Amino acid sequence: MQRILVVGVTGAGKSTLARSVGARLGVPYHEMDALYFAGPGWAVNGRLAEDVGGIADGPRWIIDSLGYPEVRDLLWERADTVLWLDYPRRVVMPRVLRRSLRRTVTREALFGGNRETWRGWLSREHPVWWSWAQHGPRRREVARRTRDPRFGPLTVHRFGRPADTAAWLDGL
Repeated sequence: MQRILVVGVTGAGKSTLARSVGARLGVPYHEMDALYFAGPGWAVNGRLAEDVGGIADGPRWIIDSLGYPEVRDLLWERADTVLWLDYPRRVVMPRVLRRSLRRTVTREALFGGNRETWRGWLSREHPVWWSWAQHGPRRREVARRTRDPRFGPLTVHRFGRPADTAAWLDGL
């Protein structure tokens, strides 16, 4: 495991797992949302493809994302391992709800200095709504990509329950 993608729906725990695996293996961790959002107003990084390309060219990395469309194929072509958090909605939704509620209440600074707001909860792009809407489509896309010969050979670890992920991580 040298080039690792941690994938799953919003709120599954990708960043947490990626940080843990990166620390245990000594693999540099890169947070995709921090690369994607460049500044206030959720501005998008105009150099995303170059920035991610530089990371993907490296010998060792771990990234917590399926990948934004601009860089998705690049990451999948360069990855050697996929850690797939394939949790059901009943697991993911309480997690993303708690996280977004905490971020909103505490005004936690996020990527590019942005913050989740009460008004943001009304947007279809809010993490809670996004996680709900993207659960099925994201699952189908990851399944398709893990079978796609363009992205091989890949070692895929698919975790259906947090306990499975924790047991795998303990054995790492």
